[in-house]
Amino acid sequence: MHLRALTGMAKAITPEPPASAAPPMSSPLPGGLLSDILALAMPFFGLIFLGYASGKIVKIPAEGLAWLNFFIIYIALPALFFNLISRTPIEQLANWSYVLTTTFATYCAFAIAFSIGILINRGDIAEATIQGLIGGYSNIGYMGPGLTLAAFGTAAAVPTALIFCFDNTLLFILAPLMMAVAGTEQRSFGETALIVTKRVLLHPFILATIAGVIGAAIEFRPPGPIEKMLSFLQSAAAPCALFTLGVTVALRPLKKVPMELPAMIFVKLIVHPLIVWVLLGYIGDFDPVWIYTAMLMAGLPPALNVFVIAQQYGVYVERASSAVLVGTVVSVATVTGLLYLVTGDVIPVDLFPG
Repeated sequence: MHLRALTGMAKAITPEPPASAAPPMSSPLPGGLLSDILALAMPFFGLIFLGYASGKIVKIPAEGLAWLNFFIIYIALPALFFNLISRTPIEQLANWSYVLTTTFATYCAFAIAFSIGILINRGDIAEATIQGLIGGYSNIGYMGPGLTLAAFGTAAAVPTALIFCFDNTLLFILAPLMMAVAGTEQRSFGETALIVTKRVLLHPFILATIAGVIGAAIEFRPPGPIEKMLSFLQSAAAPCALFTLGVTVALRPLKKVPMELPAMIFVKLIVHPLIVWVLLGYIGDFDPVWIYTAMLMAGLPPALNVFVIAQQYGVYVERASSAVLVGTVVSVATVTGLLYLVTGDVIPVDLFPG
């Protein structure tokens, strides 16, 4: 794959070419592959580092992030999802075998980390649930769209959105369900089910994805000024999200590194993308860009939502914060390595040919 061309896509992540215009995965490797990989990955981690350094140096209260978080979650990233999905042929959006396979892969990663946690915690379901989230819940909101679109172009928009929607749906269901089993969630089953349904259906990313699907179905194109505004918002999504991620991690200092953390991080950064690769290869008949997008999404570090959920239930809070920080730092190496593997055609896209 010509990464010199792909790194140019990372400048603004604009939606100009159609999905079919994505560069072919079988292009010959360029001579300076490693330098191209670093040129693609480092701006993303550089923005996280700038946010982290700013959070450490500039003593602004954490409350100062509130409006920026609102802008990212409720305006910029939804605009990105809508803008890209609404331009996608509708038949690409109904790939249920892909959705079920990637969602099951995420569940497998959660289950592996949960099982390790149960053994270490001697049956503490609440703590093991947070540990399962560390192993299965990627930072698919803040890091996912920017990185996958930069690496693979707009052809990655649909698989990115599908993985985001259904992974979040799965984990929004698993967390309260397992906390209810553990006795931490003090609500009836009906109340828990209603809360989960609201969280899933009213999440701004999912609403934007639904709107994008409707737009694709009716071939809707917004008026010129609105389309330009959506393009501005889309371009702002990744830089703002990555900077905010760095600041947020900086404001939660590393206090305690649990002995089980290396195992959780290994599941998240190594085992999860490996499961995705094997399962999608076994099911077969997927576009290489879709497979590599799923691997990259799976290989991202633990999401900030892991800490938020831990804080919500008062379980494993400091250690969840440590997991997000350590996972993000370690992912500089692992995500860069994964980018090398998938964008350089180093690994076969089909593990089970024939």
